[in-house]
Amino acid sequence: PLDAKLDEQAVERENDEVLDALDVTLRGEIDLVNKALERIDQGNYDKCSVCGNTIPEVRLNALPYTDRCINCAT
Repeated sequence: PLDAKLDEQAVERENDEVLDALDVTLRGEIDLVNKALERIDQGNYDKCSVCGNTIPEVRLNALPYTDRCINCAT
């Protein structure tokens, strides 16, 4: 029946939208990880990119790709 096919197509479009959103999110996270790896290579992984203070280890453990201390991030 036509209704079943239309319902199936609607679900497929919704799934495509979800997959596209996940793709964008994951690509953004990969970019952040790559930038963190560059900071490690440069020796400034734990330095805030805004104020220059040391980012606490507990923050880096929670969010390893952050480039800002909690004060500058808020």
